Amino acid sequence: MTSAPSADSPPSDSPPSGSAATGRRVLLPPRRPGGGGSAQTPHRAGRTHRWWGTPWLFLVLGLTVTLLFVLFPFLNTVVLAFTDATMVRGGRFIGLGNFARLAEDHRFWTALLNSSLYVVCVVPVMVVLPLLLACLVSRPGRFVGMFRTAYYMPVVMSAVVVGLIWTNLLDSRGLVNELLSWLHLVSSPVPFVTDRWLLLFSAMFVTVWTGLGYYMVIYVAALANVSPVLYDAAAVDGAGPVRTFLSVTVPGVRGTMALVGVLSSVAAFRVFSEIYVLSGNTGGPGGEDLTMTMLIQREGTGLTARTGYAAAVSVVMFLITLGMLLVQLRLQRREGDAE
Repeated sequence: MTSAPSADSPPSDSPPSGSAATGRRVLLPPRRPGGGGSAQTPHRAGRTHRWWGTPWLFLVLGLTVTLLFVLFPFLNTVVLAFTDATMVRGGRFIGLGNFARLAEDHRFWTALLNSSLYVVCVVPVMVVLPLLLACLVSRPGRFVGMFRTAYYMPVVMSAVVVGLIWTNLLDSRGLVNELLSWLHLVSSPVPFVTDRWLLLFSAMFVTVWTGLGYYMVIYVAALANVSPVLYDAAAVDGAGPVRTFLSVTVPGVRGTMALVGVLSSVAAFRVFSEIYVLSGNTGGPGGEDLTMTMLIQREGTGLTARTGYAAAVSVVMFLITLGMLLVQLRLQRREGDAE
């Protein structure tokens, strides 16, 4: 049984269906006097005029910082690279003179060799080893949180502090040599920080030890996006841990592996603190462990600094880094197209 319409209800010119048929009242919007047209909606009533420059106001601070501390120093470095400027003299335009002297400077080729070797040795380890650690700490367990904290601890430590710790450990009378002697594995102290190649590889080890936790966190976030269904399917198919890692985990985090490769390549080519601290600012025996950034620091600081020459080294380093990034991005895009 339906209820009778009240006296103050609007004219019932809508079809008697739906809620009206079930006995509920339907409130219709008021009609304008004179008939046609609909009432003004709340959206149109609240519409405001927006100034075109409002978004730019939020970008002023960031753009100012970028222009002052990134773009201007970069352009100034490029200009200085073509001058013979020093710390106390503005210099004059000499064209490609600085780059010609670079080609004849054996220190430049030594620094380029050490930095390139650093990239070749460190990057593969940085891509694979943090992924294995991330797979271990991603599993549920009682001590997982403790291991995550332990692996990430070196990341929050100062690079100078890390270098000093390892300098004391790797010294001829440090803990490592004392332990090797106590185990009768060596008859004389191993020159970890006084031999050219041992110093370079010791610095690589410190770099890997410091960066493991940082890249492990990135991989942990990437592994969380891999569907558990894929692991269940691999288990049903009888795949072991290695097969599951190669067929499920690696394809699931391939994009992250490329990102880690790019980041670690740039960081390895710009290595400075580890070798600087381990060698005591000497660049190794005879300066044979110089890297590109250490060469820039030596040429670009002090009262006798040759800022133009240091700028030329910086420009070459920038071009090499840019080339590495472009090659890696192209390889990554080619793999994406192949898939």
